[in-house]
Amino acid sequence: MQLKDSADRYGTVSRALHWGMALLIAWQFATAIARVLAKDSALDEFLWATHKPLGALLMLLVLVRGLWSLANAGHRPRSLSLMARLGHLAMYALIVVVPLLALLRQYGSGRAFSPFGVPLMGGFDGEIKGLMAPANLLHGWLGWLLLVLIVGHIVMTIVHRRRPNDEDVLARMIGNR
Repeated sequence: MQLKDSADRYGTVSRALHWGMALLIAWQFATAIARVLAKDSALDEFLWATHKPLGALLMLLVLVRGLWSLANAGHRPRSLSLMARLGHLAMYALIVVVPLLALLRQYGSGRAFSPFGVPLMGGFDGEIKGLMAPANLLHGWLGWLLLVLIVGHIVMTIVHRRRPNDEDVLARMIGNR
């Protein structure tokens, strides 16, 4: 088992963080899609109740993943192109910005927030509309943009895996040598 990253492949920690975040992000989009397509249904009520706490967990994993990436800087597989690097940077930026906007909105709402029973924000009387406005405007739209980038990420992974003479980038993230 290779914990740290190398020039050939990602280590166990990076792979666990990647796939764990991928599952959480997929769940977040499932909750948002249910909210749009089946609002006020039993499915929506079940899924939506998990959106905020799992978003907070995702934010924690983003922080851990960022620190782990810095610790492995210079030891990771190289990017295939400038476009791949820019695509990843855009995804990472949105993976940080979208939940941060939600946390900003949560704080501005004045409502307490205790994901999984851990007090993250105390409540207060009133609202701070200046904090809520950016999130109300951007959280959803940037979330859908993130989904577009993720779909592009998956498509390009398949393209590189199938195209002759291309590097199989998926093998680097699933651990194949």
